[in-house]
Amino acid sequence: MASTFVYALLACSLMGVAWGAGSSFYSEFEVTWGEGRGKIANNGQLLTLTLDRSSGSGFQSRKEYLFGKIDMQLKLVPGNSAGTVTAYYLSSQGPTHDEIDFEFLGNLSGDPYTLHTNVFTQGKGDREMQFRLWFDPTKDFHTYSILWNPRHVIFMVDEVAIRDFRNLESRGIAFPKRQPMRIYSSLWNADDWATRGGLVKTDWSQAPFTASYRNFSADASPSSGGWFNQELDSATLARMRWLQRNYMIYNYCADANRFPQGLPPELTQK
Repeated sequence: MASTFVYALLACSLMGVAWGAGSSFYSEFEVTWGEGRGKIANNGQLLTLTLDRSSGSGFQSRKEYLFGKIDMQLKLVPGNSAGTVTAYYLSSQGPTHDEIDFEFLGNLSGDPYTLHTNVFTQGKGDREMQFRLWFDPTKDFHTYSILWNPRHVIFMVDEVAIRDFRNLESRGIAFPKRQPMRIYSSLWNADDWATRGGLVKTDWSQAPFTASYRNFSADASPSSGGWFNQELDSATLARMRWLQRNYMIYNYCADANRFPQGLPPELTQK
């Protein structure tokens, strides 16, 4: 109980209010690179990132967060987006940083996007899970959310949980809970690995590539809703497991060849 109270105080000191859907990108974010390729429009309600042969672009939040329910609607690069990556994530700074990742790996026209997720704690990642999205993320905006509280990091797509990284500190496994993080996003060229392991390169005749963002919402006030103590109930957990069985295409937990010295401790300890 005491630790929960301390977490609540820390979260309030960093954020204090809940920013609703439709918050202005002008007030909440700054375009940090891309020499004009990142733009805020529609009176602050739309942000676009563009990639061409010369450069990609990116933005970051003006505020830091320690726990919260973070929502953003994205519409991804349409058509032949092979070689491109749209990254949307939370991260602290430094060699022992924490990080919570959504990355959208581009595709050839007609192929599904790959949604890549990862969690870093104290500078250590290698916890990738990848999914095929069950809709075309380029036709309309969809909501991608991170629910981060002292017990869980839950990844959600259109309010459907797809992954739950649990706090297993009782087993000696680090959990991101002490380092405030900013929100970042970038659109960049990664054709050395992004599409079919780098076999499919970026077709620059399709450039410029554009990803769009709207309806940012960050609830980081522990008293404003149930996210601070939220757990997955049995129905939500069953739905997540069904989705993983049907749409997950890579799970580090099942990749024994990658860990010849043994699986990571969160996968082997009881």
